[in-house]
Amino acid sequence: MGFDYQKDEQNIVTITMDMEGRSTNVINTEFHLLMSEALEKIQADKSVTGVVLTSGKKTFLAGGDLEMLYGFTDPQDVFNSSQLFKDKTRTMETLGVPVVAAINGAAIGGGFELTLACHHRIAIDSPKTKIGLPEVTLGLLPGGGGVARLPRVIGLEAAFPFLLEGKQVKPGAALKAGLIDNLASDRDDLMAKAKAWILANPESAQPWDQKGYKMPGGNPQHPKVAQMLAIAPAILKKKTQGNYPAPEAIMNAAVEGALVDIDTALRIETRYFIQLATGKVSKNMINAFWFQMNEITSGASRPKDIPPTDTQKLGVLGSGMMGHGIAYVSALSGIEVVMTDATQESADKGLAAIAKIMQKKVDKGRMAQEKMDTVLGQINATDDYSKLDGCDLIIEAVYEDRELKAKVTAVTESVMDPTGVFGSNTSTLPVTGLAERSSRPESFIGIHFFSPVDKMKLVEIIVGEKTSDDALAKAFDYVLKIHKIPIVVNDSRGFYTSRVFGTYPTEGMALLAEGHHPREIESAGMKAGMPVGPLALADEVSLGLMAHIRNQTRKDLEAEGKKIPESPFDPVIELMVEKEKRLGRAAGGGFYEYDEKHKHLWPGLREHFPPCENPIPQEEMIERMMFVQALDTVRCYEENVLTSIADANIGSIFGWGFAPFKGGTLQFINDYGVKAFADRSQELAAKYGDRFAPPQLLKDMAEKREYFN
Repeated sequence: MGFDYQKDEQNIVTITMDMEGRSTNVINTEFHLLMSEALEKIQADKSVTGVVLTSGKKTFLAGGDLEMLYGFTDPQDVFNSSQLFKDKTRTMETLGVPVVAAINGAAIGGGFELTLACHHRIAIDSPKTKIGLPEVTLGLLPGGGGVARLPRVIGLEAAFPFLLEGKQVKPGAALKAGLIDNLASDRDDLMAKAKAWILANPESAQPWDQKGYKMPGGNPQHPKVAQMLAIAPAILKKKTQGNYPAPEAIMNAAVEGALVDIDTALRIETRYFIQLATGKVSKNMINAFWFQMNEITSGASRPKDIPPTDTQKLGVLGSGMMGHGIAYVSALSGIEVVMTDATQESADKGLAAIAKIMQKKVDKGRMAQEKMDTVLGQINATDDYSKLDGCDLIIEAVYEDRELKAKVTAVTESVMDPTGVFGSNTSTLPVTGLAERSSRPESFIGIHFFSPVDKMKLVEIIVGEKTSDDALAKAFDYVLKIHKIPIVVNDSRGFYTSRVFGTYPTEGMALLAEGHHPREIESAGMKAGMPVGPLALADEVSLGLMAHIRNQTRKDLEAEGKKIPESPFDPVIELMVEKEKRLGRAAGGGFYEYDEKHKHLWPGLREHFPPCENPIPQEEMIERMMFVQALDTVRCYEENVLTSIADANIGSIFGWGFAPFKGGTLQFINDYGVKAFADRSQELAAKYGDRFAPPQLLKDMAEKREYFN
């Protein structure tokens, strides 16, 4: 169909975007041709009284074609593409007749930018509809007029959360924020309101094209705005650590654009857009958050010959932090949940914790009371394991103790659906070993959530030696159903995420043991792009837990007759946990001391770890922290723990916060250059030990000039 063009008896033209062969409308070469044809037709017909722009898809307009943008390397190509869209939108908003955006579904990125070029915006009030400009989350800025127009619509200060954070909102919030002008109940109401507005406003023009226009809230020279802008760059720099060029470019383009006319502002926006679109950061982020994310969620790691499954009744063993979190996100997605614990009191505490999570959302207007009541009604908190009867999926979330896990496995398998799947939320214990205590090891699988469960998007699915494809498909489909990101790995000690994640805080401890200042170490971690410093992270995870895992690993290796490796962080763990009894934040203090509002480094660190004579540059600290994570990822890939590059990159970003601007651990190596990375690893290994030694796979790839593609 392309674009459907219809003129009614009142000479109002309705353009319905419905691009052939696509589930969504997208801005590409075809879009430009279709839009040009429609606009030329309107310009040629002097009887037209107004235009309604809507969509024949479930969404309004998805935005730009990222595949096309990702392929651009020549700045001229980016300029041509950006300006082509802007030429169309400028033509549309200067037609001389009112143009209304009838938003019938999600208007994201370029889709919302198109609506900003309309004189009036109406959206169907549906929870499925989102409106916003998420480009910054891909290392870009809204290059279709969003930076130039949105501040002109709602003001600079009001626009920044949408531009700098990529904030997306539902129609009600969009109306309140001024992003749209009205709401409609359904499509008929939408079209009726759009046409009514056109008839009531026959002489419409954009405010910024009218004489005497003043920006809402004032332009950058207004005292209040100038005061905000004076401190904003410093706040931004602290937040991004200089690793993300997009927010700074957005702020510059918005401020510069606010001081000139709209056409000049659009050109300024294009100039900054070109810089971002041709840079490494946006390429890395588009590759990870678009292409590789879509690869994962489309089921690339799911067995292809297994029909879709649908978890109806879930059993959760344990109602602690992980257990009640799993129960909550599952019930939120419409799954009946039985949450068990050793006592009814413990189970009730878990249910109360779930209620507390939702009550905060209700109080903030982010959840309806009716929704909260429905979710709570989906959860049966009990100490009666017989209530697990009929569960087609069980997730065990008890303490990391083999015997305890074996006990609850045996009890549960006697009452659950005999065709159901048993999943363990273990974070470190090999799934194959746990499955040995199961009566049905083929139906036993690891389903590793991250804390806090309600906020962390990743779930690591671990396939044991005897795990069947049916069990994997069941776990994969369940994770998608609860709106999380599934990565699939093969079994090993620590699997992928826990194993590699641990290298970051332990490298921080190694640097501390060498006598480097803890403040420099923490700063290096933040500058590397990690969410928190390595010592702070160790505190959050719990030094006591890290010591427990280390000791358990040593026992297992000893039992297997394997050599127990020595680590440079061992003295730190031993001193902090065994001697000083500083077990981490939850235990009152670790590397940091904590009060109600603040934390500061424990003064005893400099006493126990005196400064070295020749501290290394912070750049080398950063390099060590990044390299140690990337190298262990390669080892996981070499050992077949990882079988997918997408799983490796996405798992590192969403699992433990590896620098998103680098595109994940393996993409970091690509960016560095595989050969250069392998060579530098050799140098670091000579100085700091075998943990930096390049695996054979990496050396082979370096020799062949291959990349992780």
